[in-house]
Amino acid sequence: MITVNDMSLTIGGKKLYEDVNLKFTTGNCYGIIGANGAGKSTFLKMLEGEISPTSGTISIDKNERISSLNQDHYAFEDFEVLDTVIQGHQELHEVMQEKDALYAKPDFGDEDGVKAAELEGRFAELDGWNAEVEATQLLQELGIDESLHHVKMSELTEGQKIKVLLGQALFGKPDILLLDEPTNGLDMQSEIWLENFLADFPNIVIVVSHDRHFLNQVCTTMCDVDFGKITLFVGNYDFWLESSQLAAKLQANQNAKKEEQIKELQDFIARFSANASKSKQATSRKKQLEKITLDDIKPSSRKYPYIKFNFERELGNDLLRVENVSKTIDGVKVLDNISFTVKPDEKAVITSRSDLASTTLMQIIAGEVQPDSGTVTWGVTSTQSYLPKDTNSAFENDQLTILDWLRQFASKEEDDNTFLRGFLGKMLFSGDDVEKQIKVLSGGEKVRCILSKIMLQKSNTLILDDPTNHLDLESITSLNEGLIDFKGAVVFTSHDHQFIQTVANHVIEVSAKGVVERADTNFDEFLNHPELQQQVQALY
Repeated sequence: MITVNDMSLTIGGKKLYEDVNLKFTTGNCYGIIGANGAGKSTFLKMLEGEISPTSGTISIDKNERISSLNQDHYAFEDFEVLDTVIQGHQELHEVMQEKDALYAKPDFGDEDGVKAAELEGRFAELDGWNAEVEATQLLQELGIDESLHHVKMSELTEGQKIKVLLGQALFGKPDILLLDEPTNGLDMQSEIWLENFLADFPNIVIVVSHDRHFLNQVCTTMCDVDFGKITLFVGNYDFWLESSQLAAKLQANQNAKKEEQIKELQDFIARFSANASKSKQATSRKKQLEKITLDDIKPSSRKYPYIKFNFERELGNDLLRVENVSKTIDGVKVLDNISFTVKPDEKAVITSRSDLASTTLMQIIAGEVQPDSGTVTWGVTSTQSYLPKDTNSAFENDQLTILDWLRQFASKEEDDNTFLRGFLGKMLFSGDDVEKQIKVLSGGEKVRCILSKIMLQKSNTLILDDPTNHLDLESITSLNEGLIDFKGAVVFTSHDHQFIQTVANHVIEVSAKGVVERADTNFDEFLNHPELQQQVQALY
C-alpha cells in the first residue's frame, strides 16, 4: 500500500500540489490524468523517491519493490537484451552478478563457499532460477524474437528498445508498478497484450497515459491532478470524463430541483455500473460506483480547444487511388507494390507495425516524397490539407509569431487581427500567447497551430499522420469529435485505439510485403476478424 499524507510540493516558486491525502491499494490500477504541466510525471517521480515533497509524507513499505518504465531508450546500449530485462529486478540482478563473479574466482576458498551458499539462498528466494525463463517469455510476448535476446541493445531499433524497457519494468512481478506513457511507440498488438497483462496484474499499478482506450481497459480508479489537488475517482476514464461534465452541467443549472439532479446522477451511475460489471478488474467497483453522491463529483478546470473542419468544395466520384507504390530507404525496402483505393465517403486509417512504412506512405500520398515506382492519383475535385508526423517540417520560418504564421493561410476576409486572435483563442492560444515565436512552442502547441491552419484552408480531404502525437487528452478528445463530425474524407495514421475505432470506416494494414484492407468496417471488427488477422500476420 502507498499512503500520501498532507503532501505538498512547490517547484521554482510554483505550487503543484497542496495538502494531498491518498491511499493506493493492492489489486487496483490507477490512471493519473491532468492538463499538461499539472504535474502527472512529477507525481510518479515522487512515488519513486526521485523528488521529495515540500511538506507531508509518502509512505511505502520498505519490503515492497517498486518498478518503473525507464524513459531513456539509450541507457542500456552495452547490455544484452535479456540481461537488460532482468535488471528490472535490481537486487536479483546484483545477486546473479555477485554469484557469477564469486564462482569465477581462480582461488575459490572456504569463505567464498560460505558466501556463495548465502547468495544461492537469496537467489532461490528471489525466484532466480526462473528469471531467464520469465524474461524470455516477456520478450517473446512483446514481439522480440528469440534471435535478438543475446544481442546488444545498441543493435535494436527504437521500437524494439521501447518493448525491451517495458519488459524490464514488468519483470519479476513488482509490488508497485509505475508506468509513464507505456503505450508510446508500441504497435497495436503489443498494446493489446499490455492491456491484458495489466488487467490481470495482482499488485498496484499507477499509470500516466494520453490513450483513452488504454485507460478505460486497465484502470479501476482515476487519479485526477487538478486545482492543485490530487483526487481519486472510482471508475475508468470515460466515467471520470462524463461525471465531470455532468457536474459542470448541474453546477450551471443551479435552479434545478435537487430531486431532479439526484435522479440524473442515479441514471448516470446505473449506466456505468452496468458497464463496470463486465470488465475484468472492475466487478468489485460496482457497489462503490453506486455509493457516489452529488458531492463526490466535481467539474474539471480543463479547457478543450474548438476543432471543427469545414470544406468549400464538394467531393466528386473519385478520391484517391494508390497503384503499385514501392519505396526503398537506406537500402531497405519499406513499401513494395502497395495498391489500394479510398472512396469519397471514407475515412481510412493506415496502420502498420512499422512507423517508417506508414509515415513514408503518408508522405507519398501527401506529395512530400516521391515513390521509387508506382503512382498516386487524386480525384480532380479533391483538395487536401496535410499534418505531418514531424511537425517541424510544417514551419519554414520558425521565427514568426503564431499570429503572423497563421496569417499566411487566412483569406482576405479572415486577414484581420481581431478575427485571427479570436480564432487562436478557441485553440487555447489566448492573450500574449499569439505573440510567441514558433520556435519556442511545445510539440502539442505546434500540432494545434497546424490544426488551426487546416481549419482555415477548408479542404475536403484531410491527410493526418499520427495527429494525436504530442496532444493532451483534452485536445485529443476535441480532435476526435471534430473528425467524427467532418463530412469530408480523411486518410490518417494513429496509435490511439479509440481514435481509430470512432473515426475510421476503412482499415488499411501496410507492411513492406503488401496490404490487407477492409472497407465498411471499424477497427475492432478488423482486429477481431480471424481471416483478416491471418492475412495481417502473413505480412510480417
